[in-house]
Amino acid sequence: MSSRIEQIIEEIEEYIDSCKFQPLSTTKIIVNKDQMDELLRELRMKTPDEIKRYQKIIANKDAILADAQAKADGMIQEAQIQTNELVSEHEIMQQAYAQANEIVTAATAQAQQILDNATNDANQIRIGAIHYTDDLLSQAESAIGRTLDTYTSKYDSLVNSLQECYDMVRNNRAELDVPPETEQSVQSEYPQDEYPADEYPQNNYEQDAYGQDDYLDDENQYPNDMSVSDYDIQEDDTLD
Repeated sequence: MSSRIEQIIEEIEEYIDSCKFQPLSTTKIIVNKDQMDELLRELRMKTPDEIKRYQKIIANKDAILADAQAKADGMIQEAQIQTNELVSEHEIMQQAYAQANEIVTAATAQAQQILDNATNDANQIRIGAIHYTDDLLSQAESAIGRTLDTYTSKYDSLVNSLQECYDMVRNNRAELDVPPETEQSVQSEYPQDEYPADEYPQNNYEQDAYGQDDYLDDENQYPNDMSVSDYDIQEDDTLD
């Protein structure tokens, strides 16, 4: 018989199989956290009726034992009543005692058997319920563990990619550093006054020692000591 918990576990497995792979990966997937949390919450709330019935039987163990004891006491009391009614004659009395002893022995044995059966049934039900619940929780634990591994690998890969991009940009900037003599040679070969100054107005900048434009630091410009690449990388770091 397929329980609701087994169906939810199958839904989790189907959902994981249907998730899209991460870019450039055939083993890592992208999981919707809200949908996974909803499946796990439903898994936690749905308890099979069979387990509830086992719990009810275990809770009623004392009632079962008390009922068995009451039956035994009733049989003993009935035997004593019969014995009292047959005390008029010695022979009848002996027969009554013998019969009463047989009844008491049979009642005691039957009561003990009822107690033993009830105890064994309760223990078997309790053990079965524990194993069943442990198996379901183990499956849920495995599903959650796989999801956690996926997210851990995903973020580790993202951090490594960002670090590689950061190092590459820094290396490229370092390769662009040239001596001042080379920069002046380029400026003399390509003068900057090729276009009229009033046709392309430039505001908020000064020229540095090498004749290069050095923009002032205001709300519309990047800081003087930061390039566009550095600014983009810092924005990416804040997103993490």
